[in-house]
Parts: sequence; C-alpha cells; structure tokens
Amino acid sequence: MTIVGLTGDEAVAYAVKQSRVDIVAAYPITPQTIMVERFSKYVADGEVHTAYACVESEHSALSACIGASLTGARVFTATASQGLALMHEMLYIASGLRCPIVMGVANRALSAPINIHGDHSDMMGSRDSGWVQIYAENAQEAYDWTILAFKIAEDKDVQLPVSVNLDGFIISHSMEGVDVLADETVNRFLRLRKPLLTIDLEKPVTVGALCLPDYYFEFKRQQAEAMQNTRGVLDKACREYRGVSGRSYSALETFEMEDAQAAIICLGSTAGTARQVARKLRAQGKKVGVVKLWLYRPFPTEEIRAAAKNVEALAVFDRAVSFGAPYGALCSDVVSALHTVEESPKIFNVIYGLGGRDIQPSDIELVFNEVLKTAQTGIVKEPTMFLGVRE
Repeated sequence: MTIVGLTGDEAVAYAVKQSRVDIVAAYPITPQTIMVERFSKYVADGEVHTAYACVESEHSALSACIGASLTGARVFTATASQGLALMHEMLYIASGLRCPIVMGVANRALSAPINIHGDHSDMMGSRDSGWVQIYAENAQEAYDWTILAFKIAEDKDVQLPVSVNLDGFIISHSMEGVDVLADETVNRFLRLRKPLLTIDLEKPVTVGALCLPDYYFEFKRQQAEAMQNTRGVLDKACREYRGVSGRSYSALETFEMEDAQAAIICLGSTAGTARQVARKLRAQGKKVGVVKLWLYRPFPTEEIRAAAKNVEALAVFDRAVSFGAPYGALCSDVVSALHTVEESPKIFNVIYGLGGRDIQPSDIELVFNEVLKTAQTGIVKEPTMFLGVRE
C-alpha cells in the first residue's frame, strides 16, 4: 500500500480509476466537480479505458448511467445538492430497474437561499429512493467505501445502486494522507462485473414496461428484500476487504459505548470531532460514547439496538431538517429502532451544521453535558435542539 495526498473528491476518483469502470456519465457541480474532473484526466491521459460522457445535466447523467448499466457495464456517476435534486426522477428508476450504479455525492445544502456548503439535505431528501446509502468520515473512508460500493451493488443478491456520501468541502476539498491499495490488489478484490441480465438484441428482454396493480406491488417487495440482503453482503465484503487492506468496516462504528451512560449518534465528518470531545470528557470521569453510522440505508436497526443497550440517554445529530416532522431523518429512524426496546434510552434530536455552519468541540461538549443531564434526570428538556443558531 502507498500513502497518497488526496482530497475526498480525489480519493473517490482514484478508487473509481482502480475499479475498472466501463462508463462514467456526469455533469459538474460544486463541491463534487473534482471527482469527475480528476477522473476525466485519467481518461484523457490514457490511464483508464473508460468511456466518459460529459452530458448536459444531472438528469441526463443518471439516465445515461441507467442505460449503460442495463447493457452489463460497470458504471459510476457523481453529483451534489441541486444536481441530485434534478436526478430525483431517475433515482427511483435506477433502483427500480435494479441497476448497480455507484454514485459519489459531495453532500451540499439545497436552495433556497443558494448555498454551496455541506449539509445532508440533498441525500436525506432522497433517502427513500431505493439506494443503498453510505456516509464517509474522511477521505480514507471515501476511498475504501467507493471500492466496497461496487462489490456490494453488483452482488447477485443485491443488484441495487449505492451512493457514497462525503461532507461537502469538509471532506471533499480537504487533503489527507490516503492509504491506497495496489491496482492488482483491487483487481483481485473487485472482479469484473458479471450481470445477471443484459440488454441483448440476440436475447431480448423487456425493460421498464408498464406495470399495473396486478404486479407492481411484487416488484417493490423484491426491492425491499434486496435492500435487506445488503446487510449480509456488506458484512461479507467488509471482512474480505479487511483481509486485503487491514481496515475494518461494518454498518456502524462505536467508541467507548461499553459502559457509556450517555451517547451521541451521528453521520460523516462530525464523528471525529465527537470522539475527540468524548475522550476529553472521559478523562474527567464522564461516561460518554459515540456511535457513527457508515450505513444509513438499509438502516442498521439491530446494530443500533446493540450499541445503545446500556445507555440511558442519546442525542441524535441530524445535518438536515425534516420540515414538519417531529425529528430529523436520522433521529426518526433511531426512535423507530429503539421504541420497542424495554427500558429504551431517552432521546432528543440535535439539528446542526446547516449550510456548512461549522460545529465546534465546545458545541458538542455542550450537547454531551445535556445528554448526561438527561441520563441523570430522565427528563428530555427539548425534543429538538437547534445547535449554534444565532438568535
């Protein structure tokens, strides 16, 4: 393995380069642009044998990817924010047609007002589109999960598209040392795609036909089953990847949760800051812990229950607002996962970091102290806290 200085976007592009992708169709949008810009240079320099299509919109990009995937090609695209919103129609078609496309998403706030900085509004707005969703904490994880994403998506028991999400600018544009695998190692881990069915003039199949009430429901049930199959496939792929890389991945990662009384659950880059604050509070004798989700869809219900079995209070961090809902998307899922658990912890929601607003260690320490107070009193002071908002 070799340490290479890469931004998060560049790490994704490097992983795609090593994954022997047949076709990339994409349209640039901040802060994703570097992913496809860097990959287009690999194409121009002859470093990959990939067909690259710079199309006229994100809707067209995913449309082209769907067509290419149905021919049996390994396909990648990337987007963010309004670009993902423009793809919205095609997200459902990609998953409904069981296209194992991998997409890098440099998460960015949705307009209006226009904002180019990172939050999770874009992908949370598409959370029920039938895509497997993975969230990376740093550039290393963005690299590793992109390779893993192809392995998971193309498995015969999954055959679903996968999005690898990284926080806009915080990860996408920050350079880190990334431990990259040798090309031949990736080639052994990630074999060439073997599609179950392909568009073939010699062996015609029907694709995207009208489906009325007599069979539509059955198709959706099959998608739901494939999504659940992802759990076992992901675990198997992660075990195999650990063997070639030495790095361990799964549905989630816990920190000091064995005896924690109070904990934070979060996605993405915030987890690193939360762990650092937890270390500080642990040194003060406070029993706090952190749960970071790598996998958001399918939601790792059993793993969340196991991680939270000993805690008395939880703060769930959402970097997006579900307008009109009791909680943000992640918190709603955590509440759903734990509501049937006997003596489930007290839970409150923290909305933070919208439009790229920075979250300081002092902000997280404030939340930890509030979770500890909730654990001691059994009383949730505020069901939803808007952290760091100017009054």
